[in-house]
Amino acid sequence: MSKPELIEDFFGVYLLYNINPKFKGRTYVGYTRDPNRRIMQHNRGTWAGGANRTSNRGPWKMVLIVHGFPNNISALRFEWAWQNPTKTIRLQHLSLKKIPRKESEYQFKLRVMSEMLRVGPWSRLPLIVRWLEQDYIEDIPVARKPPNHMLICKGPIKTCNLKKTINIQEEMEVECLLCSNMITDSQSKLTCLNSSCELTAHITCLADLFLNPGEFVPIEGNCPFCSKNLKWGDLIRKMRGCKMDGGDVVSDDYGSDKVCDDSDDDDVVICSQEKGFVDNNSHWFESVECDNGL
Repeated sequence: MSKPELIEDFFGVYLLYNINPKFKGRTYVGYTRDPNRRIMQHNRGTWAGGANRTSNRGPWKMVLIVHGFPNNISALRFEWAWQNPTKTIRLQHLSLKKIPRKESEYQFKLRVMSEMLRVGPWSRLPLIVRWLEQDYIEDIPVARKPPNHMLICKGPIKTCNLKKTINIQEEMEVECLLCSNMITDSQSKLTCLNSSCELTAHITCLADLFLNPGEFVPIEGNCPFCSKNLKWGDLIRKMRGCKMDGGDVVSDDYGSDKVCDDSDDDDVVICSQEKGFVDNNSHWFESVECDNGL
């Protein structure tokens, strides 16, 4: 087995597949910040934190996970829509229904996911579709391929969610090299992923440079100093404290200023099963952070 890739500040929505002969073929969609812990909970039952729908019906396999969401709210909305494709207005124009005798429940779930990735607002997020189980990989038809800025990959992962810490030491102001004004807040300062590049800019200045007409949040752009192609999600992740190296998440050796949060925070989320939770027009893209480095 290949070495798990370490991903920081992780928010993912996964697909489970049941391999119990009695329930084989059943699926379950859920949200997690720690996939490895979550699959163990599902297979151990509700006493260990698993869901009622999966308890005493295992074993289950987590075959696929979609990650790169900016926060838990964004991921939970994706989860709800994936669970309820006929209820969310974002997919109603597709009239998604399982095809009798031609499509398994598993294949239907994959078809729904592929359609979701191609409609707004998800089509603008730099998401990653990651296969976790080699034996369950299915090709996505060319007509339903996700946008080019999304990645499809395979392999195990390990997550490390960073604790939010308060820096009581006042930071020095630095100059934005795009507008020449001073940057006074570390949460509005972006730097290039190229360690030898001198780019330092306000988040709004660089966003204006990367935006295309009619867009509100960038997807990617070229650094104005070194010309390196930069994914917007990677820039935001670096700003938030994720250790980046040329656009890739470093798999080892955290700096001393980084602390992993191993608490059970899967359940410490704002969640609603109401239709309006996923279909409202709130700011999906505020403080977007994504993982495109593979």
